[in-house]
Amino acid sequence: MKFDYKAEDLIIKPYKSESPVYVRKQKGRYQRIRQLTGFVFVMVFILLPWISYQGNQAVLFDIGKQQFHIFSETFFPQDFTLLAGLLIVSCYLLFFVTTWLGRIWCGYVCPQTVWTFSFIWVEEWLEGSRNQRIKRDTQPKTLDNIVRKSAKHIVWGLMSFLTATTFMSYFLPTHELYLDLIALNWTGLTTFWVLFFAICTYGNAGWLREKMCIYMCPYSRFQSAMFDKNTLLIAYDKVRGENRGRRKRKDNPKELGLGDCVDCNLCVEVCPVGIDIRNGLQYECINCGACADACDQTMTQFNYAKGLISYTSENALLGKKAKLLRPKIIGYGILSILAMIFMAYTIQVRVPIEFSVLRDRGTLFQVDFDDNVTNSYLLKVTNKSQLDRHFNVSVLNSNVSLSADKNILIKAGEIASVPVHLTMTPDEIKERVSEVSLQVSVSDMSDVKAVTKTKFFSN
Repeated sequence: MKFDYKAEDLIIKPYKSESPVYVRKQKGRYQRIRQLTGFVFVMVFILLPWISYQGNQAVLFDIGKQQFHIFSETFFPQDFTLLAGLLIVSCYLLFFVTTWLGRIWCGYVCPQTVWTFSFIWVEEWLEGSRNQRIKRDTQPKTLDNIVRKSAKHIVWGLMSFLTATTFMSYFLPTHELYLDLIALNWTGLTTFWVLFFAICTYGNAGWLREKMCIYMCPYSRFQSAMFDKNTLLIAYDKVRGENRGRRKRKDNPKELGLGDCVDCNLCVEVCPVGIDIRNGLQYECINCGACADACDQTMTQFNYAKGLISYTSENALLGKKAKLLRPKIIGYGILSILAMIFMAYTIQVRVPIEFSVLRDRGTLFQVDFDDNVTNSYLLKVTNKSQLDRHFNVSVLNSNVSLSADKNILIKAGEIASVPVHLTMTPDEIKERVSEVSLQVSVSDMSDVKAVTKTKFFSN
């Protein structure tokens, strides 16, 4: 038996990594929108931890105390179901926006995109344009190259460190965090997490970049399942653009048998994920609109109509009428609105009090000289608001008398232990085990109260 193999076919070739993507700087209306949304996102991210509300940090996720403060609301681990509701709202909104506008989130608001473009801006500032950066990477190392690249990585490192510190200010009091930084007094745990997030930012935005979107982000993998033929996305009009080919500005493309695409390749050079949009819809595309701006620029130079690459839909490209209102959009929209209304209602009616009843472990009950039976309890009352409040404890059973402190002061977000004694006279005792209802209310807010039930034991 004869095998028709060559020797080189049996050599196992090592994996060859992809070439880096050198992104060309592009101006245009979509890039102005992207820069504006990115700037707003970064400003909100930086400034939000510095906002105070009623003397406290407005947004603080205090993991040590297990308290999450968001302006006037304080959430405890017991409110975990609200987190589930928030995730449901986020999912419905994601489905709605993706079905309508495609991956618009990825192109304009996603932190990975915002920080990647910020890092690219530093790269352009220190190393030059796309062609200059390619030339620097292919030339032998010179002192100028080493200085520029070192400066770039230093700036990237500072940006990553500030990003990580800002992120940690959502979990630690902002003023304390920065004062401890100036005094070089961070704890080992704080230092570890800041360095960890700084390394992640540096790696994601500086090195991985488009690989995060292509290989690691799950959204790029399942977003196509939410697309339909009317979803708005960046697409190339193949009917108008083909056959593509280079020509002079004065040439008549019809006489040359060419379409409007001049094959300038700018749409590829400006793409942050390095794809050619002319090859059709690709899951790597983040809908940033850079290729559309580049193509419109070229079309203007050749006096052609803009929109060869544009935000459009599959039906529009086929000459069919694009439908905005369709069952999927309407369904996701209604579910999103209902979920948001339910979440808002749940938070609005949420009682900022929580308490539990613990029985005295030493004695089941006590009997005095008049045969009155007393049960002792310990109430754990939590003030879930961001204000110091006075609370009252009462018993709802008319046949039970209560002995407890009046007008109990509990500071914001704290838990107080309140000893309570319940007493019943012999005439009022009907059975050995009775059910008793205890109520805790806010002194100056009679409608804010919580009720729980416990057992009263007698002989």
